[in-house]
Amino acid sequence: MSKTLFEKIIAREIPAAIVYEDESVLAFRDIHPAAPTHVLIVPKKAIPRIAETAVDEQQLLGHLMLKAAAVAAQLGLDKTGYRLVINNGKDGGETVPHLHCHILGGRHLAWPPG
Repeated sequence: MSKTLFEKIIAREIPAAIVYEDESVLAFRDIHPAAPTHVLIVPKKAIPRIAETAVDEQQLLGHLMLKAAAVAAQLGLDKTGYRLVINNGKDGGETVPHLHCHILGGRHLAWPPG
C-alpha cells in the first residue's frame, strides 16, 4: 500500500509549513485554506479515519485534541474563537485517508457549515 499525502509530509518527503510537532502529532498549514488560518494536525500513526480508531488509541486521540487546542492558542485563535473539524468518509468531506483535524479561524465561521 502506498503512503498517504500526510505520511509523506510526516516523513519529510513532501515539504509543509510545519507549525507544531512532537513525538505523536504534526501540525502544518493547509495548502488550500478554507479560512485565514487553516492548519491540519495529524497523528503520526497512520489511522485512516476516526471511524476506524480502536479503544487502545484513546490516549492518542486525546493528545490530538489537546494539541489542536494548544496550536490554536499558539496561533492566537483562542482570543476570538476557532473551529476544530474532523471529516469522516466521502460525504463527510474526507479527501485524505489519514485521520486529521482541521483548525480553522481568523474570521467568523457560519453555522451550519457546508
